[in-house]
Amino acid sequence: MKLTFDNTSMDLTPSGKSYRAKIGDDVFDVEIIRADAERGQLDLLIEGKHVIAYVSSDGAKRWVTVNGRTCLLTKSSRAISYSKSKRGGAGHDHASELAAPMPGQIRAVNVGAGDAVKKGQTLLVLEAMKMEIRIQAPRDGIVSSISVKVGQTVEREQILIEVVERLES
Repeated sequence: MKLTFDNTSMDLTPSGKSYRAKIGDDVFDVEIIRADAERGQLDLLIEGKHVIAYVSSDGAKRWVTVNGRTCLLTKSSRAISYSKSKRGGAGHDHASELAAPMPGQIRAVNVGAGDAVKKGQTLLVLEAMKMEIRIQAPRDGIVSSISVKVGQTVEREQILIEVVERLES
């Protein structure tokens, strides 16, 4: 994810149970202590200091206010976390496990196990802090497993779905 303050951008990338924030050459650890979706408030721990952030939306745009400064939040492809499968076995050498980028609730499951998907296709919709986050296919492939159902609450980095490379016969 990228936050833009005036002409300065900050990149956020997941790092274990927290995030790494990078502004220029400076890197900071950011941890979400509490998320209050009703009030659009995040309690953060930035380099050990407690900070309150407010999140609001205007259509497709998301705004984050910290210490009186408001910035635009944009999602890059890195915002959706996926990693190479650690499982062995035939057919799983080119698998991607897509994980929740933040805690939330599953609002839609648009595919089933065995479905063919195209890169960028929305597979699931996660609601977090009054935002809809579309979990998209990282590449063309086949849905090998779905680990969640509509209405289920998930934690950050919880595996949601697995997509394997389509094997040509």
